[in-house]
Amino acid sequence: MAVNNEGNVEKREEELKKRLEKVREMEQELLQKEKKLKEKEKSKKQILLRLSPVLWNELAAWAEDDYRSINGQIEFLLSECVKKRKGT
Repeated sequence: MAVNNEGNVEKREEELKKRLEKVREMEQELLQKEKKLKEKEKSKKQILLRLSPVLWNELAAWAEDDYRSINGQIEFLLSECVKKRKGT
């Protein structure tokens, strides 16, 4: 009986080691993706934009409806305008 339990424990330990290795691989992939996203974000240009309070409130409400930040909403709208202007 003791031999059987030892075999089960060893088998379980091997399974856990394999799972741990997979988790470590996934963690490395996520870290690499996160690094790429941060590099992409750093490449964005920053601008100072002055808006009237009325326009700001309208954009804020619209952004909330679309589940975006205000900055994300402004970037989305500008991107859409550029696409429309280019005819794509």
